[in-house]
Amino acid sequence: MASTLEFVTYVTDQLALAGTITWKRMFGEVGLYCDQVFFAVICDDQLFVKPTPQGEAAFPQLPKEPPYEGAKDYLLAEDVDDREGLTRLVQVTCEALRAQSVRKRRK
Repeated sequence: MASTLEFVTYVTDQLALAGTITWKRMFGEVGLYCDQVFFAVICDDQLFVKPTPQGEAAFPQLPKEPPYEGAKDYLLAEDVDDREGLTRLVQVTCEALRAQSVRKRRK
């Protein structure tokens, strides 16, 4: 089942304080970017955030599940109504992803 535009719009509105949030259709679902960093997918109207050690440490209560069959586990952000918590999760995750990207380019 594909995600609805209403859910995608709601999530991106909730994340507005995290940075510039953009999205695009990917494989029948939706990929999310914050300041041009790919950080999450929306599948079946659920938000799955890329796991990072920092994100997992800051939000240990979040379950890990694959967003679709055959995928690696992502953090499942179950409470998309918690704007403050979502914003913090995205900020922590994107900071970690940017740091990983810089380390990879230096090697």
